[in-house]
Amino acid sequence: MTMLVSSGLAGKLISSSSIFNTRLFSTRTKPPLLRKMLSPLMPHQHQQMFPPQYLDSNGYPIAYAHPGPPLASMSTMTLNNLTMKAVRVHRFGGPDVLQVDTNVPFPEVGDDQVLVRVIFAGVNPVETYIREGQYSRLPELPYTPGSDAAGYVQQLGRNVTTLKVGDRVFVSGNSSTSSNSGSYSQYVVSNSTYVFPLHPRLSFAQGASLGVPFFTAYKALILRAETKPGETVLIHGASGAVGTAAVQIARALGAIVVGTAGTKEGMDVVSKCGAHHVFNHNHKSYDKKMVEHLGTGFDVIIEHLANINLGHDVQMLKEKARVMIVGCRGAVNINPRHLMLPEASIRGVSLGSSTPSEWSEMGAAIVAGIEAGWVSPVINKEYTMDQVAQVHHDIVHSKGAKGKLVLRVADD
Repeated sequence: MTMLVSSGLAGKLISSSSIFNTRLFSTRTKPPLLRKMLSPLMPHQHQQMFPPQYLDSNGYPIAYAHPGPPLASMSTMTLNNLTMKAVRVHRFGGPDVLQVDTNVPFPEVGDDQVLVRVIFAGVNPVETYIREGQYSRLPELPYTPGSDAAGYVQQLGRNVTTLKVGDRVFVSGNSSTSSNSGSYSQYVVSNSTYVFPLHPRLSFAQGASLGVPFFTAYKALILRAETKPGETVLIHGASGAVGTAAVQIARALGAIVVGTAGTKEGMDVVSKCGAHHVFNHNHKSYDKKMVEHLGTGFDVIIEHLANINLGHDVQMLKEKARVMIVGCRGAVNINPRHLMLPEASIRGVSLGSSTPSEWSEMGAAIVAGIEAGWVSPVINKEYTMDQVAQVHHDIVHSKGAKGKLVLRVADD
């Protein structure tokens, strides 16, 4: 058995008189501490020696490399130099800049943070913009992409009391104030604000699909648009990850839900998520057909591709309608006159601008939705870490979205 403990962690442990008694170092009464740490102690013995934040779900200290989960994936760690496997970006560019590195420094855990052993990581379009260097806030190079993940709590900061080691959790850390270390990796560190319990009815792949999609959809529909039961909601591009989340939230709220997709398969996904009406946005004059079919316009529109659809959106608005922009890939020209008579508005949505209180509200609502059964993320395809360049290509260029793309980082 190999002892896996960094010099910093060892120093902290040894210096704590509440954890170690000096008699442990006496060779006349007991073996040296090092010999004792290397011996096959039972979990209950570990629990007497280490505080809870240093124990995993099996009762072993995180510094040990024992044969079972949850530390089975820490085999790349070395003495005094804890490392892990992660995707790294050393320069901005195309998907080819995504490299899998097996010698990435292990993330440090702050007092208010949680270390999560990642099983699945969620992949979001915004991560491709960041990778290309085409985003308003760019990380320092090199960096590990990703903000969404699902797995097990491995370690807790001393101030974290809402979780325990071994809990199934999902991570959603796309806030501008988040110190998430990057979820395309074996381990991710995140502020506890962005870590939530994962109900057993959802898989880890589904858990990794909750963050950006469901929190964005909730913020757009509830916090920004203030959608009310009975209102008519159009979700433009409803077969993608954010779209399917928006359909589920709007339907649970009691809205009349209309969704669009570009393929028959995508339309089927939208219907299964609970949309009352589904239309193909690749069909000619589909916007007019929607209004004719409903006999009215929309109170709320969730727009994922504003540079293409906004000009049509503003012509389908009811009085006091709200168009929520959650995605745009270029400039667009519209006629503002369409907003004047109905006194409608166009509003932007940025998940990264959410306050901690908003994040807590969104998390509480999503967790409640999972427990109630109406939150059910749709998984389109799983990729391995070695296929990370392919998933970044597919999420931008694949035709006809059908749910979420995820990276499998480890086996459960």
